[in-house]
Amino acid sequence: MLQLENVTHAYDGRMVLRDVSVRITEHRVALIGANGSGKSTLARLLNGLVVPESGRVLVDGQDTRRHARAIRRRVGFVFSDADTQIIMPTVAEDVAVGLRGAGLTPAETAARVDDVLRRHGLADHRDHPAHLLSGGQKQMLALASVLVTDPDILVCDEPTTLLDLHNVRVIADTLRGLRQQVVLLTHHLEMIADFDRTLVMDGGRIVFDGAPDAAVAFYRDLMERRP
Repeated sequence: MLQLENVTHAYDGRMVLRDVSVRITEHRVALIGANGSGKSTLARLLNGLVVPESGRVLVDGQDTRRHARAIRRRVGFVFSDADTQIIMPTVAEDVAVGLRGAGLTPAETAARVDDVLRRHGLADHRDHPAHLLSGGQKQMLALASVLVTDPDILVCDEPTTLLDLHNVRVIADTLRGLRQQVVLLTHHLEMIADFDRTLVMDGGRIVFDGAPDAAVAFYRDLMERRP
């Protein structure tokens, strides 16, 4: 379970989260809102990339302030720009780097890498230069590089922002089939129609919490009323 308790956070004196409290237990939860609403900061709180100025963030009772390393092993994070996550020369090397320190033999590491590449459509690109992949392939590589570590929770911060409609669908289908709990931030509202729950953020607060269709309707109305 993910839990925020009275979380407040600011950057250089600019308040981005205001006394946010929420429990996230459902399998697939979406987080939507305008740019600057605070959703990316909230997402980064969930695996300790950001520590709140006040309040607590808990992952199954563990405080991110005190257990950041253990929590990051359990909560994988996928960024919107895959190039920020790709750090190794080839596709296979980039996936394998996440397994360093996992206590696996070279053969076990290679087997796990090959399995993840196969499951996510990258097996034929195993030895290709990672930065020469297409945009959709890069995002799938970023996702595979997180999933190879077998996290319990996956937080995705607008992973389809730079993708065309075909690759948006590929990412959506991939997320739909995962066993992991998924927290998805997105502006592609069609992706969340079958999610279990949707949170709408505005002005650093959660202003709506409910089913996706009701949340999207609330969000559209909120944006239409904005001057």
